[in-house]
Amino acid sequence: MTADRETAWELVCEFVKDAGLRRHMLSVAAAMRWYAENLGEDPDYWEIVGLIHDFDWEIHPDLNRHPIKGADILRERGWDEATIRTILSHYTEGTGVERQKPIDFALLACDEITGLIIATTLVRPSRNIAEVALKSVRKKWKNLKFAAGVDREHVETVTADFSRACFDGKLDMWTHIGNVLTAMQGVAEPLELDGRLALT
Repeated sequence: MTADRETAWELVCEFVKDAGLRRHMLSVAAAMRWYAENLGEDPDYWEIVGLIHDFDWEIHPDLNRHPIKGADILRERGWDEATIRTILSHYTEGTGVERQKPIDFALLACDEITGLIIATTLVRPSRNIAEVALKSVRKKWKNLKFAAGVDREHVETVTADFSRACFDGKLDMWTHIGNVLTAMQGVAEPLELDGRLALT
């Protein structure tokens, strides 16, 4: 099957209880939708792939099992092989599945950078992503102790791969990060990055 968004979200809610991980997956989903719309691809489908790409991380929190064991769950539930292959391709080193299609390159390019954008938002007193400017993200990028789990070199590499695969090499990294920020600002409410966390 090719699932609809409701089915995808039900899968996320079943397996992911951590609010931060849900926020990450919603962020990647928003970025994927943004790029699909700008590349003439299917935005609904790209969003779904972004939404579920880490659905098994809480139950398989290591790269010996994720996303391989997650793929097994998707197969058991009748998800289509094209979706499963894309999810496996976001960890080629462990799965052996190479990125081939635009959606594969987009998923990996949108994945890790969302973490830096979220962290940049959460250190602001307002906790409001609408107030985050690209220059703020750039400043945090330079501080390697900030959001240290975000592998800057990896982000540079996968963005360059995405640029070559989908933009003839003309998408520079900071334009890409700006695009992801814009996409995430468009879904501030479901990300809970609309200022409400400043009140708690």
